[in-house]
Amino acid sequence: MDRRHFLKTAASTCLTSAGGDRGPDAESSLTSMGVVQYSFLESPHTRSTLDFLEYGHSLGAGGIQIGLDSLDSAYLDKLRRRTAELGMYLEVILELPQPDDATEFERGVGAAQQAGAVALRAACLNTRRYESFATFDHWTSFVATSHRRLARAVPVLEKHRVPLGLENHKDWTADEMVAVIKQHDSEFLGVCLDTGNNISLLDDPMDVVAKLAPFAVTTHFKNMAVEAYGDGFLLAEVPLGAGILDLPRVVETIHKARPRARFNLEMITRDPLKVPCLTDEYWVTFPERSGQYLARSLRLVRDHLPGAPLPRVSGLDEAIRRQQEEDHVKRCLAYAHATLGM
Repeated sequence: MDRRHFLKTAASTCLTSAGGDRGPDAESSLTSMGVVQYSFLESPHTRSTLDFLEYGHSLGAGGIQIGLDSLDSAYLDKLRRRTAELGMYLEVILELPQPDDATEFERGVGAAQQAGAVALRAACLNTRRYESFATFDHWTSFVATSHRRLARAVPVLEKHRVPLGLENHKDWTADEMVAVIKQHDSEFLGVCLDTGNNISLLDDPMDVVAKLAPFAVTTHFKNMAVEAYGDGFLLAEVPLGAGILDLPRVVETIHKARPRARFNLEMITRDPLKVPCLTDEYWVTFPERSGQYLARSLRLVRDHLPGAPLPRVSGLDEAIRRQQEEDHVKRCLAYAHATLGM
């Protein structure tokens, strides 16, 4: 059996080997949009996995993606039972192992399995490539370390038979991410396909979806808006019906490549991110990229002027920010149901 077939069935394998008692609506959850904890930067509901599960259910989400707040066995069993009772699914966010020690990672994977998680999500970099590395050598050192961490992770994933989606988190270009996944060839290592992040690396967003969809274990589903500024462009998450991405085409592409990949909303309400692609510093880690990438991205910005000001939350009262977050998530879930059939 070839690797692509393995990847296409890994999530299904996890449903039975790790998910156990999934509840009456487990199959319908494949077409119900979940919600990621990062959609709520200001909410107290993200402090507890169980609380976030209940909150997600109250919003109408089909599942949640969040870190575990406790590895206590009784708590994990309670979380598993409640997830099944609600007919939802759980995906667990965790950190990759250190290059020389996978002990904590294995504890986290085992706990996620006990809690009934159907998938895991991790990232190699929690910041942004163009902000984090001052020299190309610094970047190549990160690349080498990332490969060592993944090499530690894969045997643990295969032992527990839980698939992990590695997010394209403003670190790997689409082509680099494909190469990373292929290098660590395993049925239990795939991609958490973020539909917007790689715009910041000057990748074409639909090209990213097409290249990563065959490896998708799970997703961070979002829409984006762009706006020019002096050193490049601004990039912001916006409600699903308000951005530049062809969302029906995105959904169709992922569904065709990975029918069992779940869609998890990541609607982050925050100030726009600066992508300083007209500065010398931005290009330090992209020596192989030509002006074609820059020109294409600047055309994208020029051709998609925002119909409304990009979201900005600095200076807002916390209660207002929390209400904005919830309103945006509710709007996105309603759009997903009405327009995308989720």
